[in-house]
Amino acid sequence: MARKALIEKSKKRPKYKTRIIRRCFNCGRSSGYLRDFDLCRICFREFCEEGKIPGVKRSSW
Repeated sequence: MARKALIEKSKKRPKYKTRIIRRCFNCGRSSGYLRDFDLCRICFREFCEEGKIPGVKRSSW
């Protein structure tokens, strides 16, 4: 879980566009972020297992 100060800091508009820090909306984690879902890899996996993300299935072969 990210500190609240870091989450609030990342919400502010940066001086330069390249300084945008994207964070998971669920837990605030910045690394392992998936842009398509706005989630980190851990929350993405949890949401998929619970069936909260439509159209995503767990693969097995």
